[in-house]
Amino acid sequence: MHNVTLNNGVEMPILGFGVYQIPPDQTEQAVTDALAAGYRLLDTAAGYGNEEALGRAIKASGIPREQLFVTTKLWVQDGPAGDNTKRAFDTSLRRLGLDHVDLYLMHQPYGDVYSQWRAMQDIYREGRAKAIGVSNFYPDRLVDLIEHNEVAPAVNQIETHPFFQRTAEQDIMRERGVQIESWGPFAEGRNNLFTHPVLSGIAEEHGRSVAQVVLRWLVQREVVVIPKSVRADRMAENIAVFDFGLTDEEMARIAALDTGASLFFDHRDPTMTSRLGKVRVTD
Repeated sequence: MHNVTLNNGVEMPILGFGVYQIPPDQTEQAVTDALAAGYRLLDTAAGYGNEEALGRAIKASGIPREQLFVTTKLWVQDGPAGDNTKRAFDTSLRRLGLDHVDLYLMHQPYGDVYSQWRAMQDIYREGRAKAIGVSNFYPDRLVDLIEHNEVAPAVNQIETHPFFQRTAEQDIMRERGVQIESWGPFAEGRNNLFTHPVLSGIAEEHGRSVAQVVLRWLVQREVVVIPKSVRADRMAENIAVFDFGLTDEEMARIAALDTGASLFFDHRDPTMTSRLGKVRVTD
């Protein structure tokens, strides 16, 4: 499996499996199938409600722990942020049945971000999280966090897909040593992604699916990506993107699809509330 190297030297697979919106009663089988297909990066979150099921699949797989890269995320905490962050992390570890995670992310830039991050730094220094990072942080919040703390985030997991490509933000992250990671790589099918003429045309040229083209496009941009599926055949298809490449011209055709705006949030809203005005649990 192809890896990226994080800013602390930790190796992270560039293509993994996400379990966002997979119901807990389906998660164990989905993760079992993903591991059988060859995925070794698994991404969950406290807010998804399926950490325990993912943990059961890991345990049943018999795959050595050092061969897996497990990510979970801190959801918004009430009360004293630092204490609650550590309790939340302990709860996630217990649900997963693990003694450490490979990456712990702050899920949203809400609440007392600085206290939460200081607590996450402690968890990292204790070795219970091999790396720490953030999710859904826009560049100003990310740079501010870097400038005022001792440990810089290793990863920022953000909405990234052909219609919202985040190239300028990726440049900022690269300058700061932060790895970009995509959630929603298929835009949940919005803008007719799976039948889009540009993507379909490129897929036809390669004898591949649109999903494979999108994943290959992200991999060539050095974006870590965690597609989700509950179908074993789709899982196998999604991971089979390392035996072909897109040309510069094809990459440029996809680049031209960028709208510069989120398909899930009001891009101007710093609280990242959805268009319905409610907090949305994101990948």
